[in-house]
Amino acid sequence: MLVKEDKLVTWIIIGIVGGRMNKRRRRVADAALKLFVEKGFQQTSIQDIIEHANISKGTFYNYFSNKNECIAEILEGLRYDASQIRMEMQVGKDETDRNVLIDQISILTKLNKERNLNTIFEAILNSNEVELKKLVMHHRIHETEWLAGRFVDVYGDEVRSFGFELSILYYGMMQYLLFTMKITNSTQSIHRIVEVLLTYLEAIIPIMREKGSTLLDPSSLHFLQARIDRKVLSLEELLDIANSIEKETTFTTDQQDLYDTIVSELQRDRIRKIVLQPLIKPFQQSFVQTEMEAQVTTFTNFLWYFLKGV
Repeated sequence: MLVKEDKLVTWIIIGIVGGRMNKRRRRVADAALKLFVEKGFQQTSIQDIIEHANISKGTFYNYFSNKNECIAEILEGLRYDASQIRMEMQVGKDETDRNVLIDQISILTKLNKERNLNTIFEAILNSNEVELKKLVMHHRIHETEWLAGRFVDVYGDEVRSFGFELSILYYGMMQYLLFTMKITNSTQSIHRIVEVLLTYLEAIIPIMREKGSTLLDPSSLHFLQARIDRKVLSLEELLDIANSIEKETTFTTDQQDLYDTIVSELQRDRIRKIVLQPLIKPFQQSFVQTEMEAQVTTFTNFLWYFLKGV
């Protein structure tokens, strides 16, 4: 099977948009990146970037309002470069080709290593820079989603329900393996590491598929995104989700009682957390291994987060 037509169209669009990226803006971001690696993000001033990039202050502020936007541009450039190379690797080839997947996964790790981005990422994630943390986390989520989709391409639609968890397992193994290899001065090619880690995952997939031995459900990704953005649904949005759940399923007696109590409490002038909180877990667990499990879990996750602000 060749690459699907809709994916080719997407890649063409990416290429067109990416080709229009302001090269000078990108050059300034690259100059900033070198300084961030050498001096650290906090220790690098805007004036340092201006001098290193050999531009005027007005030119810098024409492109970026602050250093955070430099990081955003660096991440966007990284994603663009990776997407272009990955596209070239896959065009005209079977999307189920495992070797293509290995090459595609390897490229981002290589780009991160070449640009020393992991050092910057870890410094940001351990800092108090809330907005920068969001940028880095969204970057990682973007890669996790991409990898989950490619796992479905290579291993079949049967892994779709746990593709996100497979991605998390892969990146977790990769992160600690690279860390251990670094401090022990061990050397392996990135391609070899990726190939071996995929072999490990391939041994796990049958267990996850046949026994349902997963720890995360598909709604976990949406909840993670919401937590990163600190997104709290409004009461109206929560009730809309609840209403859609009621329309799409036939409740058991216990489920109906829990649902009615939750909705009734949410419609009170003064919502009582002490009443609602004990109902969340029983309601979610009552839908385990049903077609509505993911949707109900999304609702209960958002409900729990909403109550924290009440």
